[in-house]
Amino acid sequence: MKATTAAVKKRAKGFSVNHVGDSKFKKRGLRNYFEYRDLGIADASKGKVVAHVIRARPGKAPEGEWHRHDCALQFVYVLKGWIRFEYEGVGEVTMKKGTCFQQPPNIRHREIAHSKHVEMLEIVAPANFKTLDA
Repeated sequence: MKATTAAVKKRAKGFSVNHVGDSKFKKRGLRNYFEYRDLGIADASKGKVVAHVIRARPGKAPEGEWHRHDCALQFVYVLKGWIRFEYEGVGEVTMKKGTCFQQPPNIRHREIAHSKHVEMLEIVAPANFKTLDA
């Protein structure tokens, strides 16, 4: 059975492609020691999900402030380098290239250190989640 043209167009509205040359890393974001490259998923999902690549800013060190994210899902995949966090109830954890981790909603955590070339893919739902001091 062939889908109607209207149904096909409706499904296609959510299609999103973001090539490496399409968007630049920006120095604004949750942390001043990182740069963020938006992948266009927040717009494509109408705010349900945000996806961005995060990388270390040269010469900037983590401040190690305890905080939490009020969100339903936070998933991170380390693309390059390494990063060390401390989680309340878990302790210190070092993630390196190829590590995938999911942080439970509202878990208190802080970044302790990262390599100068760390790069991560982060996916969070909803797109406009809140970060709160803890």
